[in-house]
Amino acid sequence: MIEKKTRTSSGALPRVEVGILGGTGLYEIEGIEDLKEYRLRTPLGDPSDAYIVGRLEGRRVAFLSRHGRGHRLLPMEINYRANVYGFKMLGVERVISVNSVGSLREEIRPRDFVFADQFFDKTHRRSTFFGEGIAAHISFAEPVCPELSKFLYGMAVKLGIRSHLGGTHVCMEGPAFSTKAESRVHRLWGGDVIGMTSVTEAKLFREAEICYATMNLATDYDTWHAEEESVSVELVLENLRLNIHNAKSLIRNAVAGMPPHDGAACGCRTALAGAIVTDPKLIPAAKKLELRLIIEKYIK
Repeated sequence: MIEKKTRTSSGALPRVEVGILGGTGLYEIEGIEDLKEYRLRTPLGDPSDAYIVGRLEGRRVAFLSRHGRGHRLLPMEINYRANVYGFKMLGVERVISVNSVGSLREEIRPRDFVFADQFFDKTHRRSTFFGEGIAAHISFAEPVCPELSKFLYGMAVKLGIRSHLGGTHVCMEGPAFSTKAESRVHRLWGGDVIGMTSVTEAKLFREAEICYATMNLATDYDTWHAEEESVSVELVLENLRLNIHNAKSLIRNAVAGMPPHDGAACGCRTALAGAIVTDPKLIPAAKKLELRLIIEKYIK
């Protein structure tokens, strides 16, 4: 039984070290204890679902199903800003994002793990907390936390999971999968995997100054491979089912062995330093209040 709670502010919430963003049921990990469900109300609307908070290997962790339990939300329907803001309300310092992706490379086989470190954004959304009276421009040349990504890769190798460090994640709008022509072009662009959600999350977690890495579970060869079955919902779900044990094992071991944050290894937690360009006196009071948890280190 998971205890259920509702909160509208961060004051009464537990402090969480690690966030896990992915599919339904990822919190069903052997050894997790003291599970509680927190349904948060953020200034930016409702997150995709309740946050499932528990203790794993001595650390408090929070899980969120990005599409909602039962997979109710299309990629363009997700309230990404509320999802990230909710993790910020919980005090999360690092987020491991679990994504299903198509492979654009022969050597990246279905059921491989790929720790992508670059993105190509094909979405039609503007992924930012800013606007409406406050402007900011973050550096995004290195879009994932290098420290966290390398650590997760090393743990995957240690566990015997076939994995790849680095690579370009093409993020498309969806919800339809690629045409063959599109898939071939994505390969010519240098893409390694393709999905529909990661880049949006990566930009927002960077603005929120939370370390973020994406753990991509390859489920298919998209539509480019002449000798392999083209991507379908059935194929994606079957390979995800086969790989979920590895994903849970990696999460459990990563949480247990995660070292203290090395401020010299990444700039994630100071990403907004010098990035907000609007004169503080001109920022609307309502916007300051809305983004308080994001900007309070820099704008009072």
